[in-house]
Order: sequence, then structure tokens, then C-alpha cells
Amino acid sequence: MDCSDDLLSHIEVETSTLRIGAHEYHIRSLRDRQQFWDPDSLSAQAGISSASWPFFGVVWPAGRALAEEMSQFPIDGKRILEVGCGLGLCSLVLQQRGANITASDYHPLAEEFLRYNTDLNGLLPIHFQNAPWAGPNPELGRFDLIVGSDLLYERDHPALLADLLACHANPSAQVILTDPGRTYCGQFSTKMAAQGYTRTEQWRHFTGSDMPLSRGRIMSFTRDEL
Repeated sequence: MDCSDDLLSHIEVETSTLRIGAHEYHIRSLRDRQQFWDPDSLSAQAGISSASWPFFGVVWPAGRALAEEMSQFPIDGKRILEVGCGLGLCSLVLQQRGANITASDYHPLAEEFLRYNTDLNGLLPIHFQNAPWAGPNPELGRFDLIVGSDLLYERDHPALLADLLACHANPSAQVILTDPGRTYCGQFSTKMAAQGYTRTEQWRHFTGSDMPLSRGRIMSFTRDEL
């Protein structure tokens, strides 16, 4: 599904090509972080401010790092959820690998950009689910592997994300998050430990950062069924 002409008459976009693993992916994104369009106040109703509105439409270094991690991560037999998929780069990588992937976000335009980028790369449609963190998502189900990038940038995010995961992770599950060094990671880790997860992490350079020596972490939370 193409991005609508009405949409493109109000915001500026660009298409770039990123190499992830052994493949190149074409991604339509917002041209910059100054874009904004919310004619029906859908974003405002979802709690998305004008300042944070464009965040979904940017390829962030942490998002690229997650896609690179998933380009080689074991996926056989796993039902996988990407939380806060944005443009869907990670989900595209998983779809290309034949994964059982569901992409989720609560931004009103995330699904449209995901579908466009899926078509742009000649991939089969990716199942998308609108999934606000602050409410129930009974149609989403449960997953063996849940992934996300740069999700802990506001004060209430650790509690909201941990509650979401409690509802949609299987008893035996793994959660992988890439993070550029946000201060709320400690709070989130504490909440995950209370749910029975153990945490490991790796620090590495995040390609595409504005800072040439920028480092971020890949956090893995694992819980074995009791």
C-alpha cells in the first residue's frame, strides 16, 4: 500500500538504502524531525505530542542495531513481536528471513509506512497490530521473542513497557532491546527482574549515530518457564 497522496502533500519524505547483514533494504522515512501532520488529532488522542510525533519516522541508530542483531539471531519456531516498530526496519529483516513476525506501534502512521516499506522491498505483508502500552491489547496474543529499540526515553516508559511485556510474553520468553544509553534502563531492569527475567548486555558502536564514537547496549532479558 503506497503512502497516500494526501499524506505526502503535507509531510516530506525520503528513501534511503541500508545494508543489514547480507541484504540491502530500501526505507521510506520522514525527511527530518521537523515533520508533523495530525489533521484528525489521532496522534494527540494517542498521547503523542507534536515534539515526539516524528520519532516513529526516523531510522535511529538503536533501530539499525536491532535490525543487525536480528539479521543473525536464531528465529526457528519462535513467534516474534516488535514493539514500537516505527518504520519497520527490524520487522523487514525478520520477514526477509521467514520469521513469524508481528509488528506493533501506536503511532497512527506506523502501519502505512510499514506497508509501504514492505512493498518497496518486495516482501510479503507483515502482520501489524496497533498496540498502545497504556491499555489492553487482547488481540495481540503472546510471544516467544519480543524485540524493540530505544523504547525507554520517557519517565513512565519502564513501567508501561514492563506491563505490556507481562501481558504478551510467554512463560518462557526472551526480550531483546537496543538502547543508546538512556537513564531509565535500570528501572526497567528492576521491573523485569520482578517478573523472573535475568539480564545480560553487550556494549557496541551504533552505526548511523550523529556521534562518530557513539556506543549503545543490547540488553537481553531471558525467562525460563517454571
